[in-house]
Amino acid sequence: MLTLQHSFALLPLTLALGLTSVSGHAENTSLTAKESDPQTLGWRQGFPPPKGKLITQPQSDFFSFPKLRWTVCHIRELMPTTEVSRGIGAPSKLDYALDKNIDAITFTPTNSKRPMTWRQSLDANYTDGIMILHHGKVVYERQNGCLNELGNHAAMSMTKSMTGLLAEILVTEGKLDDKALVASIIPELAKSGFGDATVRQVMDMTTALDYSEDYADPDADIWKYSEAASPLPKPKGYSGPNGYFEYLQTVPKKGEHGVEFNYRTINSDALGWIISRTTGKAIDDLLSERIWQKIGAEQSAYMTVDAKGTPFAGGGISAGLHDMARIGSLMLNKGEMNGERLFPTAVVDNIEAGGDKGAFAKAGYKQLNNGSYKSMWWLFNNPTPIYAARGVHGQTVYVDPAADMVIVRFSSYPEASNGKIDPTSLPAYKAVANYLIKK
Repeated sequence: MLTLQHSFALLPLTLALGLTSVSGHAENTSLTAKESDPQTLGWRQGFPPPKGKLITQPQSDFFSFPKLRWTVCHIRELMPTTEVSRGIGAPSKLDYALDKNIDAITFTPTNSKRPMTWRQSLDANYTDGIMILHHGKVVYERQNGCLNELGNHAAMSMTKSMTGLLAEILVTEGKLDDKALVASIIPELAKSGFGDATVRQVMDMTTALDYSEDYADPDADIWKYSEAASPLPKPKGYSGPNGYFEYLQTVPKKGEHGVEFNYRTINSDALGWIISRTTGKAIDDLLSERIWQKIGAEQSAYMTVDAKGTPFAGGGISAGLHDMARIGSLMLNKGEMNGERLFPTAVVDNIEAGGDKGAFAKAGYKQLNNGSYKSMWWLFNNPTPIYAARGVHGQTVYVDPAADMVIVRFSSYPEASNGKIDPTSLPAYKAVANYLIKK
């Protein structure tokens, strides 16, 4: 049983770890996408909204389903954030060549014998917004639920891929040595489990850390991390670390670095610290300077912060659907956008090459058999490179260079695990790619 202290501590981590509810259960998970639509349920409608339709702070069940479906578009109303500025330039134009036939494309979900259409898959995965780009043009777009063209949506752990991209840019440009030990860049981490890991091991999450994310255990390390990361006032009597950077210094080592892939959000926050110490800039400012101001973004993005204002490098971004599509295009075009080169081609080449498949296999991701993880991007087993930024509850930027295709999806699936969504997502993406290639 989780305590009120755990509930208050959880707030920033729900974005990356995607706990369905701080009390360990979900509400009304049997509701369909249509039945759980935030507008249908009337969340926060009225002046003021009725008591039963409020979603507020400090009440910390806003990430329980179906409230989740409203919350993912309203993070800034619930938590402190910092801006990832788009700058003052005009947004770049998205070219459209919509294809009405995509909705009817059929595929067979993994471990199923019953075909499903693309359109049916969107409801099955509680899709809030989706866009497909082919040959640089938008061929499909749909936004519904809490999301419209003016709104931002929580990107969850797709944030990690933005952090990893910044690190890979610095490595390729020779500004960051990925073979360097973490302690040589962050002396404060010398006595922690990160100290004798290399930057690359942090980037690829092959660090060996004594750190538990067993949510059923009230004494697990995840709750200590959550308490430290919370931007809200600490509970009376709290004497632990305050903020991401202080917590990272307390994580011990367990095992040998570089042997096994272990997906731990604390790696992303350690990498964020490494990037900031190397460049002298906070992650939000660097992401704005190197990416958001350069892609012709329509909207600024936002990142949640801890009590000291440190951006959450592991899961704090909220952004617009169109702008995440621009990120996908930037990756597909290997660093070139609107006729301007933002970073060397080798950055994406390095990511496409993938990580250590042997280390990744030990983690047991059945849906991603023979895949890998490189610079906080997920690589899929395929004859040609396919890679993605992924976040809980169904977030993705899926890049298929062979099909010259990008798929971006924002979602609010009732359960956090992408393993629940992949059977009706990954085959659907392949079906669309095959259709577009043959078109």
